[in-house]
Amino acid sequence: MAFPERLKLLRQERKLDFDELAKMIGLHSTQLRRYEKGDSQPTLEVLRKLAIVLNVSGDELLFDAEERKAPEDFVLQFQALSNLAPEERKTIRAMIDGLMIRQQAKKLIEQN
Repeated sequence: MAFPERLKLLRQERKLDFDELAKMIGLHSTQLRRYEKGDSQPTLEVLRKLAIVLNVSGDELLFDAEERKAPEDFVLQFQALSNLAPEERKTIRAMIDGLMIRQQAKKLIEQN
């Protein structure tokens, strides 16, 4: 499910109309409708406000459950991370972030 559909579903589950949710996050309801139609993308600040008001994590707002799960072949490694020192976890996070940025850059280059 894409972000616009997920936003609409969460809004409806909380029984909020456009005006109510827009007012709660400090937007005009027209802009909220654009988000739900997929005509516009919210800023990080608006995403943060939506997550708070809708009482979900940013991950839940942006990604499907399958996208938030660790790949099956990494589950044990991710569980073992909790046993590492904070500095070691920080190093691993930096390595993963670097690989993800490299992958995203490759996709952008391939698209152009």
